Amino acid sequence: MMSHATTIERLTGDERVYEPNSPISAVDLFCGAGGLTHGLIWAGIRVEAGIDIDKDAEYAFRTNNPGVEFYDWDLTRTDYQEIACLFRPGTIRLLAGCAPCQPFSKLTNGAGKHKDWDLLDHFARIVRGIMPELVTMENVPELAERGRDVYLHFVHTLEDCGYRVAAEVVRCEEYGIPQSRRRLVLLASRLGNIAVPKGECRDPSHYRTVRQTIGELRPLAAGEADPDDPLHVASLLSPINLERIRATPRDGGTRRDWPEHLVLPCHRRPTGKTYGSIYGRMWWDKPAPTMTTLCTGIGNGRFGHPEQDRAITLREAALLQSFPRSYAFWPDGKKLNRTAVARMIGNAVPPKLAEALGRALLSHVAAIVECGGTGYD
Repeated sequence: MMSHATTIERLTGDERVYEPNSPISAVDLFCGAGGLTHGLIWAGIRVEAGIDIDKDAEYAFRTNNPGVEFYDWDLTRTDYQEIACLFRPGTIRLLAGCAPCQPFSKLTNGAGKHKDWDLLDHFARIVRGIMPELVTMENVPELAERGRDVYLHFVHTLEDCGYRVAAEVVRCEEYGIPQSRRRLVLLASRLGNIAVPKGECRDPSHYRTVRQTIGELRPLAAGEADPDDPLHVASLLSPINLERIRATPRDGGTRRDWPEHLVLPCHRRPTGKTYGSIYGRMWWDKPAPTMTTLCTGIGNGRFGHPEQDRAITLREAALLQSFPRSYAFWPDGKKLNRTAVARMIGNAVPPKLAEALGRALLSHVAAIVECGGTGYD
């Protein structure tokens, strides 16, 4: 069996740079398919384990993050001591996680009754029990509004435990992600003051685009599959929806361009005038809209391909989330569960955002060491 030290690696282009001696040892809570873990590894952080109750995510997590353990533990029932022993001794410990965002999303009705509403409280409980040196949390911006009490409880827990806390709403496109996605990012440290890193791409004219990201993939018709990539499969469209997408102008067109006989009854009502992006096409030379768990259906947002008469595929959605082309989400030879894979992709922390956070954490630790100590117990 290969050792952990020989399997943890950071990918830089075609190079593989091994990072066996990272000063930071991380555990990823609510890890899903491993977007956060993958980005932290790219940055040079050693991730020891991911924890998630979603068994569908285990294959993707293990396959793409070799040597990192996956535990299908229910974090509402897990004793923090079980998690504490996963960290590598003698390191600076990072507890990372993105609790499910659905309870706080503006797309969710009855948010306070959502089954996952209290998961951030359990994250806080685990932080208080373990007292890791570093914490990072990522979620939708609405967490600080719709979930204000839950969010403030999390922040106050950190502050009461002696952490310096920094939190900002960031734009993912500023981190090289080809997607207009806003996220609430929190970093906390017991070592000293810390800041959320700024994206390096601040000029909108330099944002990575849909064309740059998926423009070279095999063209597909609705219902067609790429024989070389089981995730590059276009959803089959009904005759009426095929007529609708064909009536939607290429490169950014919307349903407002349809002839009257194609307009849905619900869109004829006054309340249907909003959400004009539904059934729309993406623009080639702009970032994509936010990838959701329903992003491979044209009726769920602006998820139409810029010029091909279909919705985007799972592979295209993963690339627009900044996953590498080789990222495997489902076992070969097993019938593809499109709903499960779409959920993994839409819920993921974009790896490029995770990489930026990982680099900031490593720089933070290096600065503390340079100042003459680590500052932790």
